[in-house]
Amino acid sequence: MTYSQDDFDAALSALRRGGVILYPTDTVWGIGCDATDEEAVERIFRIKRRADSKAMLSLIDCAEALEGYVDPEAASASIKVIDPARPTTVIYPKVRNIAAPLVADDGSAGFRISREEFSRELCRQLGRPVVSTSANISGRPAPASFSEIDDEIKAAMDYVVIHGRESDGLATPSRIVKLNPDGTVAVIRP
Repeated sequence: MTYSQDDFDAALSALRRGGVILYPTDTVWGIGCDATDEEAVERIFRIKRRADSKAMLSLIDCAEALEGYVDPEAASASIKVIDPARPTTVIYPKVRNIAAPLVADDGSAGFRISREEFSRELCRQLGRPVVSTSANISGRPAPASFSEIDDEIKAAMDYVVIHGRESDGLATPSRIVKLNPDGTVAVIRP
């Protein structure tokens, strides 16, 4: 474990209480909450000043964590489209059991298996997906490092994770693919 247990416990506690956190992911710093908590999800939309028609993705810790949220056939098919060299967000058709604002009008929603230790363990111990959306006001550039995150975003959080703040590497957004109900795949962001 490369992070403080106290830091991790505080973040997990905030999620369990229905809070919103700022945390490192395998791509960019994310604003997150329990993806099944509709009130917390709506709060993120307000913090980001984002239209609720723009869906946000959710992180999970492993492929098995998709059970209960996506169709088993779609979950199996997604293994073929995940890029082993780059974080990949998969938009699944006909999702269930997550907060309504995370579901697009066509019934789909995006999930990504996190490759980052802290966020992956948060998902595992929470036992539910964790929302992950870039830590910026909608329309502004996504910050590449913690130091670039707007103070307004930081002030709106119930908890700001300490782990990962020192990393100033260039963060890359995930590759995004969509599994269509007919079995075809569309690449949204290569």
